[in-house]
Amino acid sequence: MARYKRCFLEGHSVFITVVTHRRNPILIDNIDLLRDSFSLSKSLYRYRIDAIVILPDHFHMIITPEYSKDYPHIVRTIKQHFSKQCPPRYYKHLNQSFSRWKEGYRPVWQKKYYEHTIRSENDLHSAMNYIRNNPVKHGYVEQPEQWAYLFSTQHKTKP
Repeated sequence: MARYKRCFLEGHSVFITVVTHRRNPILIDNIDLLRDSFSLSKSLYRYRIDAIVILPDHFHMIITPEYSKDYPHIVRTIKQHFSKQCPPRYYKHLNQSFSRWKEGYRPVWQKKYYEHTIRSENDLHSAMNYIRNNPVKHGYVEQPEQWAYLFSTQHKTKP
């Protein structure tokens, strides 16, 4: 099996997609907890959020970490904090063994996430447009500006 290798380029932004386990639509219902998870990660790691959109079962973001090798730790911190604090009613219905439950396993997120290092202005523009139009693509709104959980340094809307 091929071993996945991440690309860490200093000074570059990263486009990241994180999805809930089995696309469980819990993020908007727990938006304050998700914000707390981001706040915790920002207290531990230095990075800028250039754009983000949060949908019920996933989020996309473009971040610029001070140190490129920090972005996996940033994502891990967000996911772990959210998982540990999320009320059980949002994931308890998902099938899992009692032994896994006792071990503290909370099936809140997919194990992996997607990331892409931004290497050009065109790349950045494409990622920004993808984030901006994602609520429209999924049928939540007709115009990106109508989605309350969208923030972009280009478009000046706040989640």
